[in-house]
Amino acid sequence: MQTGVGVRHKRLRADDSYRNKTMGATTQVLGVSKSASQSLTPFRSILFHESETDTDINRQETPEFFSDLHLDQIIESMVAGREGYDLKPFFKTSLHSVEAIEYRHQILRDLENQRLFECIQSFSQEMRNMRGHLAQAEKLHYRRQNESWFLDAVGIYCSAVRRLIHDLKLTDLRSSGFQGFREHLAAYIESNDFVSLSAETEKLRSDLSGIRYSLHIHGNRIKVSRYGGEPDYGADVLQTFEKFEQAAPRQYRFESPSYPDMNHVEAAILDMVAQLYPEIFTPLDEYCSRHGDYLDSTIRVFDREIQFYVACLEYAERLKDVGLAFCYPHVTDRSKELCGREAFDLALAHHLVNKKLPVVTNDFYLRDPERIIVVSGPNQGGKTTFARMFGQLHFLASIGCLVPGTEAKLFLYDRLFTHFEKKEDIRNLTGKLEDDLLRIHRILESLTANSILIMNESFLSTTLNDALFLSKQVMAQVVQREILCVTVTFLDELASFSDTTVSMMSTVSPKDPALRTFKLVRKPADGLAYAVAIAEKYHLTYPEVKTRIAENEHERVAS
Repeated sequence: MQTGVGVRHKRLRADDSYRNKTMGATTQVLGVSKSASQSLTPFRSILFHESETDTDINRQETPEFFSDLHLDQIIESMVAGREGYDLKPFFKTSLHSVEAIEYRHQILRDLENQRLFECIQSFSQEMRNMRGHLAQAEKLHYRRQNESWFLDAVGIYCSAVRRLIHDLKLTDLRSSGFQGFREHLAAYIESNDFVSLSAETEKLRSDLSGIRYSLHIHGNRIKVSRYGGEPDYGADVLQTFEKFEQAAPRQYRFESPSYPDMNHVEAAILDMVAQLYPEIFTPLDEYCSRHGDYLDSTIRVFDREIQFYVACLEYAERLKDVGLAFCYPHVTDRSKELCGREAFDLALAHHLVNKKLPVVTNDFYLRDPERIIVVSGPNQGGKTTFARMFGQLHFLASIGCLVPGTEAKLFLYDRLFTHFEKKEDIRNLTGKLEDDLLRIHRILESLTANSILIMNESFLSTTLNDALFLSKQVMAQVVQREILCVTVTFLDELASFSDTTVSMMSTVSPKDPALRTFKLVRKPADGLAYAVAIAEKYHLTYPEVKTRIAENEHERVAS
């Protein structure tokens, strides 16, 4: 070997670390999603039943009742870690039919099969890897490196799709959603588009991995040539010095930084390699131009939508691990007879579980002709929590989720309204009472017989007589339209307003009336009983206070 001249050869592989500094897709091939299966078995969505064809989730705004019911907190917890899928619109969109809800329930039941769940998780991870390659390709500066990342992305996609259909064929799928998607996938992988895409991808990857070339380095000049069987001098040197080895050598290891983007020298070398192997790199250029729209739109949509179910199941599983129950609600749009067993406020439960505190569950039911639950009892006794729970159950049921509790029969409403006490806004020229009245007026104008109304201590800003008068006016309209309603109130008179009202009360410990159990039971309102009990506990009854005042006055006069 001449002085100052070095010869080395490198095998160009599609699956080694060098690959990360070679080729990738040009920017224009990223983010496109033309369907390659328009003529395949029709399949629309794993999330939306065919009856929901007019649903436009991208225009869904956050419902007004979300903050009152703490649903915003629940959804944030459910989608945490899945921001890339943009799942919130799915969780804000109520379904319009019982069939659509049952469609989701069937898919959730299929996903309770651990093998299927793991298969979906694996597919999702591969699709994330694919998108990661495409995103990296978009950041790279050199075309051939860009093409390499694109080729790898397509390879990951083809492999993931083949593995998914293999797993689905081995799984006993009961839901029409999964069965329909499996049929679509089976037809897709047999289509000319996918077969040719997969074959081209594998051939290019194989051809690239077979490229071998030599570098002749002399000073600051590099000559690139096809590998012609030149000896590997590195191997010769190692073999020569092996005879001098006497003991295990000391290891000198250091981390060499690796950057995805190649430098200009590597890029120039690669361009020369491409000139040496035009029979490989020219087809690669054409491949990237022709297959920019490789991603099947149905698979792309499935990859996003299936995360809705995964998020629901994983969220429920975390609470099941601490002994809380979830169930598939029986949802009806015909009967307004309701029930819930061992139900709980999901937002509060998540908070309490994180603090390792116990969660109190409650039961409720309504039987014809009952329509309204009037909740009363001592302050801080769980009344507002119960009202939120009632709303959460119905909303979660309306989007096809599992609901907290061991059993639930719920009504599929057309609209849900809340009227909770709001803090006075000093920027608002109206007073607090006027604001309450304006809000309830808008609600009453929009209510239908199939709506649900949840009121929480409305009209606190006025006198007792005025609050009672206003509440009765609202209740009269609710009763007349047979609207399902929960109202939390300090007005005991509302508990027996009509034969459609049911009284529920938050209870206290029988041994200590000052302690709340946070359990609510069906019983007539008796608000004064707790005030008397607490007054007796702290010696604040009228006779005791009067006696204490007299004693203090006597002591003052004596002194």
